[in-house]
Amino acid sequence: MSITQHLAVIDRLCSADFPAEPGRSDVGAAGPGRHVAELRTSADFWEDDGTRREETEEQYEADRDALSERLTERWGAPDVFSLWSVLDRSTEGEDIPEPWATLSSHVPDVHLWQADGRWVALGVSQWDKELPFQLVALITEIDPQ
Repeated sequence: MSITQHLAVIDRLCSADFPAEPGRSDVGAAGPGRHVAELRTSADFWEDDGTRREETEEQYEADRDALSERLTERWGAPDVFSLWSVLDRSTEGEDIPEPWATLSSHVPDVHLWQADGRWVALGVSQWDKELPFQLVALITEIDPQ
């Protein structure tokens, strides 16, 4: 998918209703108060010596930054918001609302805007070092705390 296609998905989700129940959508996952779009997914790294993984991570971060530049033209500079403290609070037993609890377990930081009453976040996800990277966009009405 191109940056133009990514922007079209984000635009559509920014104006879409949130579903009443959690589940899969045509672009990722959705639930009450949230849409998560899986904009791009890499191959896995089971057979990698680390070289391809590092290159892929750099490319996904560059893709996030390029998309972030386009969104900055619309909504101004994003806050770069670390999710490590959210993850830490969650593992210590604090009840963190979705989508932030799950997102913090696989996305270390996000570029974050507030637009039209919703939060829009971009991040690079990876659940474990052998698993694929994903460029993800989150659209939610739930404050990131």
